Amino acid sequence: MDRRQKKTRQAIYDAFTSLLEKKSFSNITVQEIIDEADIGRSTFYSHFETKDDLLGALCSEIFDHVFAENLAKENTHDFSERRKDMEGEITHILYHLQDSSRYIRRILSCESGEMFMAYFKECLKRVFAGELEKADSGVPKEYLLNHMVCDFAETVRWWMKNDAYTPEEITHFFLSTTPFQKAG
Repeated sequence: MDRRQKKTRQAIYDAFTSLLEKKSFSNITVQEIIDEADIGRSTFYSHFETKDDLLGALCSEIFDHVFAENLAKENTHDFSERRKDMEGEITHILYHLQDSSRYIRRILSCESGEMFMAYFKECLKRVFAGELEKADSGVPKEYLLNHMVCDFAETVRWWMKNDAYTPEEITHFFLSTTPFQKAG
């Protein structure tokens, strides 16, 4: 994607999330997004087929790097040299969520928040599944995975409302209440 396309896509994201602050997802029209972004209809449709696709793309944009295998240095953090461990992965996820908190807070405040959380939970399953293999808690792994994914997702939801804590502090809170502490 060239620079102009990236700027247009960013304008669409900004317009969409701005509208989410004022209206529910189901009441936002593509025309309102187009008007808010100050772009043409064909420009919108060259990027997204529907507003559902837009929401999915926004989620992907937020999560694709977070859950990537190879990490690069970022403006707000650098986990590229860090050994892959649960503490590092969780903290890295939280930094990315913090960097995107403007969008995430808006998305979580409306009915599209459930779609966002479902996508997020699917990504978390991949992260936590490997670590849970090391845990010996006497609890069925499927139950524990579901519990950890839901617990972390709700931790993030809580954190987005109470952003007085750093990613490192939230990581500490979460790991203090999980079997990862024992497994690591």
